Amino acid sequence: MPAITLTAFWRQQQIAHGTLSELMQQLQAVNIGRETVFIFNDRSGKRLDIHLHEDIASALAVYPELAESTAVKTRGRPKLGVSAKEVTLLPRHWEWLATQPGGASATLRRLIDQARKSAKPADNKRQRHDRAYHFMYEIAGDLPGYEASMRALFADDEAAFTASIASWPQDIREYALRLAFGKEEESHDA
Repeated sequence: MPAITLTAFWRQQQIAHGTLSELMQQLQAVNIGRETVFIFNDRSGKRLDIHLHEDIASALAVYPELAESTAVKTRGRPKLGVSAKEVTLLPRHWEWLATQPGGASATLRRLIDQARKSAKPADNKRQRHDRAYHFMYEIAGDLPGYEASMRALFADDEAAFTASIASWPQDIREYALRLAFGKEEESHDA
Protein backbone atom coordinates (compact mmCIF):
# COMPACT_ATOMS: atom_id res chain seq x y z
CA MET A 1 0.00 0.00 0.00
CA PRO A 2 1.42 3.40 -0.92
CA ALA A 3 2.44 5.81 1.81
CA ILE A 4 -0.22 8.19 3.08
CA THR A 5 0.28 11.72 1.83
CA LEU A 6 -0.58 14.87 3.73
CA THR A 7 -1.47 18.40 2.70
CA ALA A 8 -0.87 21.49 4.85
CA PHE A 9 -2.76 24.80 4.69
CA TRP A 10 -1.79 28.12 6.21
CA ARG A 11 -3.95 31.23 5.81
CA GLN A 12 -6.16 29.40 3.29
CA GLN A 13 -3.18 28.52 1.10
CA GLN A 14 -1.66 25.12 0.49
CA ILE A 15 1.94 25.35 1.66
CA ALA A 16 3.10 21.73 1.71
CA HIS A 17 2.23 18.30 0.39
CA GLY A 18 3.81 14.85 0.64
CA THR A 19 4.60 12.06 3.05
CA LEU A 20 5.12 12.96 6.70
CA SER A 21 8.87 13.43 6.32
CA GLU A 22 8.49 15.45 3.10
CA LEU A 23 5.80 17.59 4.67
CA MET A 24 7.86 18.30 7.78
CA GLN A 25 10.86 19.33 5.66
CA GLN A 26 8.70 21.64 3.55
CA LEU A 27 7.07 23.20 6.60
CA GLN A 28 10.40 23.82 8.31
CA ALA A 29 11.53 25.71 5.20
CA VAL A 30 8.50 28.05 5.39
CA ASN A 31 8.63 30.97 7.80
CA ILE A 32 5.27 30.77 9.57
CA GLY A 33 6.33 31.30 13.16
CA ARG A 34 3.83 29.96 15.68
CA GLU A 35 0.77 30.45 13.48
CA THR A 36 -1.75 27.65 13.04
CA VAL A 37 -1.18 25.23 10.19
CA PHE A 38 -3.94 22.83 9.21
CA ILE A 39 -2.60 19.42 8.16
CA PHE A 40 -4.91 16.96 6.42
CA ASN A 41 -4.62 13.26 5.65
CA ASP A 42 -5.23 13.01 1.88
CA ARG A 43 -6.72 9.54 2.21
CA SER A 44 -9.32 10.39 4.87
CA GLY A 45 -9.64 14.18 4.63
CA LYS A 46 -9.28 14.36 8.41
CA ARG A 47 -7.26 17.04 10.14
CA LEU A 48 -4.22 15.78 12.02
CA ASP A 49 -2.89 17.35 15.18
CA ILE A 50 0.80 17.41 14.29
CA HIS A 51 2.94 20.00 16.04
CA LEU A 52 5.50 21.50 13.72
CA HIS A 53 8.11 22.09 16.41
CA GLU A 54 8.25 18.37 17.27
CA ASP A 55 10.14 15.67 15.43
CA ILE A 56 8.79 12.98 13.11
CA ALA A 57 8.99 10.33 15.84
CA SER A 58 6.51 12.30 17.96
CA ALA A 59 4.05 12.46 15.07
CA LEU A 60 4.48 8.74 14.38
CA ALA A 61 3.78 7.94 18.03
CA VAL A 62 0.33 9.50 17.59
CA TYR A 63 -0.24 8.49 13.94
CA PRO A 64 1.65 5.20 13.29
CA GLU A 65 -0.19 4.74 9.98
CA LEU A 66 1.93 7.59 8.57
CA ALA A 67 5.11 5.51 8.72
CA GLU A 68 6.52 5.29 5.21
CA SER A 69 7.79 1.74 5.44
CA THR A 70 5.91 -0.72 7.55
CA ALA A 71 7.73 -4.05 7.54
CA VAL A 72 5.48 -6.35 9.51
CA LYS A 73 7.06 -9.51 10.87
CA THR A 74 4.36 -12.03 11.55
CA ARG A 75 3.85 -15.75 11.32
CA GLY A 76 2.17 -17.22 8.28
CA ARG A 77 2.25 -15.34 4.99
CA PRO A 78 3.52 -11.86 5.83
CA LYS A 79 4.38 -11.01 2.22
CA LEU A 80 0.68 -11.33 1.42
CA GLY A 81 -0.31 -9.30 4.47
CA VAL A 82 -2.16 -12.24 6.00
CA SER A 83 -3.15 -11.71 9.62
CA ALA A 84 -4.99 -14.12 11.87
CA LYS A 85 -8.07 -12.80 13.64
CA GLU A 86 -11.11 -14.42 15.15
CA VAL A 87 -14.31 -14.96 13.17
CA THR A 88 -17.52 -15.93 14.93
CA LEU A 89 -20.00 -17.99 12.91
CA LEU A 90 -22.97 -20.20 13.61
CA PRO A 91 -22.52 -23.99 13.42
CA ARG A 92 -24.36 -24.16 10.07
CA HIS A 93 -21.87 -21.66 8.61
CA TRP A 94 -18.90 -23.71 9.80
CA GLU A 95 -20.50 -26.86 8.35
CA TRP A 96 -20.95 -25.21 4.96
CA LEU A 97 -17.40 -23.79 5.00
CA ALA A 98 -16.01 -27.26 5.77
CA THR A 99 -17.48 -28.58 2.50
CA GLN A 100 -15.92 -25.87 0.32
CA PRO A 101 -12.77 -26.45 -1.69
CA GLY A 102 -9.67 -24.82 -0.22
CA GLY A 103 -11.01 -24.70 3.31
CA ALA A 104 -12.72 -22.05 5.38
CA SER A 105 -10.11 -19.31 5.02
CA ALA A 106 -9.88 -19.56 1.23
CA THR A 107 -13.68 -19.59 0.91
CA LEU A 108 -14.07 -16.55 3.17
CA ARG A 109 -11.43 -14.66 1.17
CA ARG A 110 -13.25 -15.48 -2.10
CA LEU A 111 -16.60 -14.36 -0.68
CA ILE A 112 -15.11 -11.12 0.65
CA ASP A 113 -13.40 -10.38 -2.67
CA GLN A 114 -16.71 -10.91 -4.52
CA ALA A 115 -18.53 -8.59 -2.11
CA ARG A 116 -15.81 -5.95 -2.40
CA LYS A 117 -16.00 -5.99 -6.20
CA SER A 118 -19.78 -5.59 -6.26
CA ALA A 119 -19.77 -2.82 -3.62
CA LYS A 120 -16.75 -0.92 -4.99
CA PRO A 121 -18.60 1.95 -6.76
CA ALA A 122 -20.78 2.69 -3.72
CA ASP A 123 -17.79 2.39 -1.36
CA ASN A 124 -15.71 4.76 -3.50
CA LYS A 125 -18.52 7.31 -3.59
CA ARG A 126 -19.01 7.14 0.19
CA GLN A 127 -15.26 7.47 0.80
CA ARG A 128 -15.02 10.49 -1.52
CA HIS A 129 -17.93 12.18 0.26
CA ASP A 130 -16.53 11.44 3.72
CA ARG A 131 -13.07 12.65 2.75
CA ALA A 132 -14.34 15.96 1.36
CA TYR A 133 -16.77 16.44 4.26
CA HIS A 134 -14.02 16.13 6.89
CA PHE A 135 -11.79 18.63 5.09
CA MET A 136 -14.55 21.14 4.35
CA TYR A 137 -15.94 20.98 7.89
CA GLU A 138 -12.54 21.91 9.32
CA ILE A 139 -11.48 24.64 6.93
CA ALA A 140 -14.46 25.92 4.94
CA GLY A 141 -17.37 26.09 7.39
CA ASP A 142 -17.41 29.89 7.37
CA LEU A 143 -16.96 30.29 3.63
CA PRO A 144 -19.86 31.41 1.43
CA GLY A 145 -21.77 28.56 -0.17
CA TYR A 146 -20.70 26.02 2.43
CA GLU A 147 -24.21 24.63 3.01
CA ALA A 148 -24.95 24.47 -0.71
CA SER A 149 -21.63 22.72 -1.30
CA MET A 150 -22.50 20.09 1.30
CA ARG A 151 -25.89 19.44 -0.28
CA ALA A 152 -24.25 19.12 -3.71
CA LEU A 153 -21.50 16.87 -2.31
CA PHE A 154 -23.90 14.36 -0.78
CA ALA A 155 -26.12 14.51 -3.87
CA ASP A 156 -22.96 13.67 -5.85
CA ASP A 157 -23.69 16.66 -8.10
CA GLU A 158 -20.28 17.77 -9.31
CA ALA A 159 -21.57 20.74 -11.32
CA ALA A 160 -23.51 22.19 -8.37
CA PHE A 161 -20.59 21.48 -6.05
CA THR A 162 -18.16 23.30 -8.33
CA ALA A 163 -20.54 26.26 -8.65
CA SER A 164 -21.10 26.50 -4.90
CA ILE A 165 -17.37 26.67 -4.12
CA ALA A 166 -16.42 29.00 -7.00
CA SER A 167 -15.77 31.96 -4.67
CA TRP A 168 -13.55 30.00 -2.27
CA PRO A 169 -9.78 30.54 -2.15
CA GLN A 170 -8.17 28.66 -5.04
CA ASP A 171 -6.13 26.16 -2.99
CA ILE A 172 -9.09 25.21 -0.79
CA ARG A 173 -11.36 24.93 -3.84
CA GLU A 174 -8.89 22.70 -5.71
CA TYR A 175 -8.26 20.42 -2.75
CA ALA A 176 -12.00 20.08 -2.02
CA LEU A 177 -12.63 19.15 -5.67
CA ARG A 178 -9.83 16.60 -5.61
CA LEU A 179 -11.16 14.98 -2.44
CA ALA A 180 -14.81 15.07 -3.49
CA PHE A 181 -14.55 13.99 -7.09
CA GLY A 182 -10.94 13.01 -7.68
CA LYS A 183 -10.52 15.89 -10.08
CA GLU A 184 -7.94 18.59 -10.47
CA GLU A 185 -9.40 21.96 -11.28
CA GLU A 186 -8.45 23.15 -14.76
CA SER A 187 -6.30 26.24 -14.70
CA HIS A 188 -8.03 29.26 -16.23
CA ASP A 189 -4.92 31.42 -16.11
CA ALA A 190 -3.57 30.47 -19.55
